[in-house]
Amino acid sequence: MENIDKYLLDFLRYTAGVSDSILDWVYPLTAVFAIGLFSYLCTALFRFVVMPAVQKLTEKTKATWDDYLFNHRVMKAFRRVIPPVIWYVTLPLVLSHSQGLLSFLLKVCNIYLVIVSLLFVSEFLHSLYEISEGHKKLRNRPLKGIYQMFNLLAFVVGCILVISIIIDKSATAVLAGLGASAAVLMLIFKDSILGLVAGVQLSANDMLRPGDWITMSKYGANGYVREVSLTTVKVQNFDKTITTIPPYALVSDAFQNWRGMREAGGRRMKMSVNIDVDTVHFCSVEELDGFVSKGYVPAGKYAHAGFPIANTQVYRDFMFDFLQTHPDVNKDLMILVRLLQPTPEGLPIELYCFSTFPDWAPFERFQSAVLDYAIIMAREFGLRVFQRPAGHNMKHLMQKCPEA
Repeated sequence: MENIDKYLLDFLRYTAGVSDSILDWVYPLTAVFAIGLFSYLCTALFRFVVMPAVQKLTEKTKATWDDYLFNHRVMKAFRRVIPPVIWYVTLPLVLSHSQGLLSFLLKVCNIYLVIVSLLFVSEFLHSLYEISEGHKKLRNRPLKGIYQMFNLLAFVVGCILVISIIIDKSATAVLAGLGASAAVLMLIFKDSILGLVAGVQLSANDMLRPGDWITMSKYGANGYVREVSLTTVKVQNFDKTITTIPPYALVSDAFQNWRGMREAGGRRMKMSVNIDVDTVHFCSVEELDGFVSKGYVPAGKYAHAGFPIANTQVYRDFMFDFLQTHPDVNKDLMILVRLLQPTPEGLPIELYCFSTFPDWAPFERFQSAVLDYAIIMAREFGLRVFQRPAGHNMKHLMQKCPEA
């Protein structure tokens, strides 16, 4: 180290002709300039030679992960680390006799090194997140919050290192001092800590994925999950509004995830047609023959029943056959037409099946078409759909009974 200092001093004194009166400030200035020029050349060499070579090499490989880890952003962030490393190594070699200036420059160099290292770590974590987004098993996991937490931890560690460099204390001493303020730090980072724990639980139990349709009435959420971050879960509702939910609320409270419906290959239709009880009766032989002639009932279906057949049973069998032959009904899942407990609004006949449409709009079209058909066809079996009397019904009764 002393030989390098002596060589540079002799070069300035005898070769460059610098007098001893100004050598005290010319030498440090020249040394800093030389180190800056050297670091600039090394950075330019890395930018124009190493970076293109590495990127060409990654383009030739069949793997895709190296395209993310060695992309332009990561390589650019790594390039920023080169100058402070060179300064940190070379400054003690040329400024050993200027301890005050050396101490100041090393401190500035260390701070700058910590900052650019944080930027590099941030870009590296972002590339890892992009790799996970392209992976078949990881793309649907809510991992963004976990990467954000690692980024936050790196930022906290960087701040502790910068503070320790400025006050000339070890990082452990600074960390011990912050231990007294642990309650305040917990309060500041409460949402982040809870979000990290919730993110791990959501990912480990596969409770939520980006793209899932969820319903959470407590927060007014009914739509698709667009983003799962460290502190928020963004849900785009069907009215195009955005609802933000804390991740820990999805763990502590109940929410409905419709992913199972999509994976099952059908969406459930469950609705009832209320029949006026006064129109329920046993079918005569002539009525059954009429149903057969119209193609509603197969010939001989009730020939050996051994008991009277109600028109509600014939209607249920007809609607069951209709659902079983409907092209938009999933035949692998349950199909059911049944009677429910009578109510003051009539006798409910429930239609239960699963459509092949998981999306909202086509499912509603299918459900409406089935309901239209069920209401219209009820009249063919002598059944009347129950409804409460309206104004025109009362007017019709008044016309039939004017004395009333």
